[in-house]
Amino acid sequence: MKNNKTTLFLVGGAILLIIAFLLNVSLGSVYISIPEIIQGIFTGEWAKTSHSQIILNYRLPKALVAILAGFGLSLSGLQMQTFFRNPLAGPFVLGISSGAGLGVAILMLAGTIFGFANSSDFNAWAIALAGTLGASLVLLAVIFVAWRIKDSMTLLIVGLMFGSGVSAIISVLSYYSNAESLKLFTVWSMGSLGGLGWSQVWVLCIIILLGIIPVIALVKSYNAMLLGESYAKSMGVNPTRVRWLMIISTGLLAGSITAFCGPVAFIGIAVPHLARMVWKTADHRILFPAAGIFGGILLLLCDSISQLPGSAQTLPINAVTSLIGAPIVISLVLKKNFSKEF
Repeated sequence: MKNNKTTLFLVGGAILLIIAFLLNVSLGSVYISIPEIIQGIFTGEWAKTSHSQIILNYRLPKALVAILAGFGLSLSGLQMQTFFRNPLAGPFVLGISSGAGLGVAILMLAGTIFGFANSSDFNAWAIALAGTLGASLVLLAVIFVAWRIKDSMTLLIVGLMFGSGVSAIISVLSYYSNAESLKLFTVWSMGSLGGLGWSQVWVLCIIILLGIIPVIALVKSYNAMLLGESYAKSMGVNPTRVRWLMIISTGLLAGSITAFCGPVAFIGIAVPHLARMVWKTADHRILFPAAGIFGGILLLLCDSISQLPGSAQTLPINAVTSLIGAPIVISLVLKKNFSKEF
């Protein structure tokens, strides 16, 4: 009976994800009906030529990026919360997102300070490459620390210190940069799911798939890790192997999403808790797909709101995720003590 209920919930979540996807693609400054979108995608016949350009070149890639980002951030956040046994852990606790921000800051801020870049160089590929390099450097540093330090809580503290140190460097660069580059970096730091072409979407998709492979390999190990490393060892789990794969998975997921979309707040911390509450389980074989689906739905809905349907203006995605997410998380915390699950 329980398996049937879980399957029903997951199928229902997948249906909601499809509905949220179609709703997201249809809304914007120009409303395009869902039947026309379905007909246009499968037959190539559109009511207006401009509609095909809007859907295929802008809204469809953006909606797919929302699903990928929601999926990746939710899975990486769930991994962090389980591994560190901390309900406040998220995909950015290792400082990998801050590393991506440092890479972009060096391109945008230091580039204009020292004259090796200007605003015309800040295209999507350049920003993504800079963010990827920054995230990779911090990831390598975290891997080196994990090799030296065997305690997971110490690794958590070191990761937070990495993030603080990188943020300090970004603050110094911001202080000396000019107004134009500082504004561009500030806009990037607010997060955005748009502006990516199909080539960037495919690259992001491949990296996300690579980051999910360790998740699939660790799904049973994470159930044991909830009860502590000593218990996990007694169950035949190698905590060191889990630590390495967790760092690699989180680095690929959170690092790539930050590099392409900027830092997206709330999703990685809150969605795992929402999944636990809705599905009422701590089994990661259920939580991983549930959190991924939930993250995709939530980020699609937040992006739909940020588009301000009927208006040409678009709000930063972080503003919407935080305004919607913070009250939800507070209400959940008041109703349930999540610390009992860790």
